[in-house]
Amino acid sequence: MKQTKNATNWRSLSAISVGNALEWFDWTLYATFSVYLANNLFDKSDSRSAMLSTLAVFAAGFFARPVGGLVFGRLGDRLGRKGVLVATMLLLAFSSLGIALIPTYENSGLFSSFTLLVFRMFQGLAHGGETGVSYTYVAEIAPRRHRGLWSSCVYAGVIVGVIAATLVAAALTALLDAGAMNSYGWRIGFAIGGVLGIYAIFMRKSVEESRVFEQQEKVAEKKLSRGDMFRIARNLVMLNCTTNVAYYTWVTFAPATAISNGMDPGGAYRASLIAMALCVFWLPVCGMISDRFGRKPVMVAWGLSVVALTYPIATMVTTEPHTLFFAQLMALGAWGLIASIFPAVLSEQVPTQARAQGVGFVSSVSVAIFGGTAPYLNAYLTDIGQQNLYHYYVMFLGLVAIAAGLIIRETAGVDLAEIGTSSARADGTEIGGSNMHATELAER
Repeated sequence: MKQTKNATNWRSLSAISVGNALEWFDWTLYATFSVYLANNLFDKSDSRSAMLSTLAVFAAGFFARPVGGLVFGRLGDRLGRKGVLVATMLLLAFSSLGIALIPTYENSGLFSSFTLLVFRMFQGLAHGGETGVSYTYVAEIAPRRHRGLWSSCVYAGVIVGVIAATLVAAALTALLDAGAMNSYGWRIGFAIGGVLGIYAIFMRKSVEESRVFEQQEKVAEKKLSRGDMFRIARNLVMLNCTTNVAYYTWVTFAPATAISNGMDPGGAYRASLIAMALCVFWLPVCGMISDRFGRKPVMVAWGLSVVALTYPIATMVTTEPHTLFFAQLMALGAWGLIASIFPAVLSEQVPTQARAQGVGFVSSVSVAIFGGTAPYLNAYLTDIGQQNLYHYYVMFLGLVAIAAGLIIRETAGVDLAEIGTSSARADGTEIGGSNMHATELAER
C-alpha cells in the first residue's frame, strides 16, 4: 500500500513538473521571439514602436497574473487542486496554439495586435493560477519529511522549461534562414508549446486529488482573523520580493545585459544555458539540506548570499562569455537555496482552506511589483550612471530575506493539515493529541 501510494504521488509530481516546464517554456518563448512578434503582429513601418508595443503586451501578462492567482486559487481552495491544474494547462495550451495561428498585421491590421494581447492575458491568467495551485499541490502530496526535496522539482521544471525554449529558438534559427524564421519559423515554437501542453493535460487528468485538501473538507473551517491574514501576507511578500528581483536580474535578463555590453550573443547564451543546466542538479541538494536542517537556516543563508554576492556578480562580467558563466554559476548557486524550497515554504505559511489563493495571489502581485520592475529599474539607473543604487537595492532585499528567515516559524516536517492551528509542531505531532494523522502522512 505504501509503495503503491508513493508511486502514485511520484507520477503526480512528474505530471506537475512537466506542466511547470511547459508553463515557463511558453512564457520564455514570448521574450525570445519578441522581435518576430513585432515584425509580424504590429506595424513594422516603425520598428521601434512595434518592439515597444510587443514589450508592452509582454508586461500585460504580469498584470493578469494576480487575477489568475486570485480566481484560480479560490477555485482550487473550494473545488480541489486537480481540476484547476488541468484547467490552467488547458488555458496555456490554448494560448500558445492561438499565438501560433494569429494572422499577420499586414493581413488583419490591429486585429492581430489585439489578438496577441488577448492570448498574452490568457497566458498571464493561467500562469498566476498555475503558480499558486501547483506549489500548493506539490507541497501537499509530498511526504512531510521530504517536502523540500519534492518542492525542488518545481523549479527544476522551471529551469528545464527555460532551457528548452532557448534550445528550440536556437535550433529553429539554425535550421531556417532569416526570411523563413520571420515568416513562419517563430510560429513553430509556439505550436510545439501548445501540442506539448495538450499532452500535459492528459498527464494531469490522471493525478489524484491532494489528501490534505480532502482532509480539510471533512473538518470545520477555521476563519482567518485580520491578524492572521496580515501575518500571512507579510511572510509571503518578504519571501517573494528578493527571490523575484534576483531571478529577473541574475537569470532571465543576465544574457541580454551582457550582450548589450558587447558580449557575443552565441557565447552569452551558451554560458547561460550551461550554468542553468548545472543548477537543475543543485536544486534537489538544496531541498534535501532544508529537510535536514530546516527552512530558517536556508532562508538566512540565501539572504546572506544576496548581500555578499550582488556586487561581485554585477562587476565580474566582461565581454568574455566565461565571465558570464561564472557569474551565473554563483548567482544560481545562491538562488537555488531559495528556489528549491520556494513552493514548500510558501505553502507552509498558509492554512489549507486559503493556501492556493493566498500563495497564487500574493506571489503574482509580488512578481509584478518586484520582478516585473527589476530589469527596467536596473537599466534606468545604469543609464543615469547610478548603477550602484540598484546594487544597494538588491542587497537591501537580501537583508529582508534574512529578516524573513528569522521571523517565520520553522515549518520543515510540519503536517500541512495543521498549519494555522495551535497544535502544529515541527516534529509533525499534535500537542495534547494523537499523532496518528501525522504518521499516516509521513508514510505517504
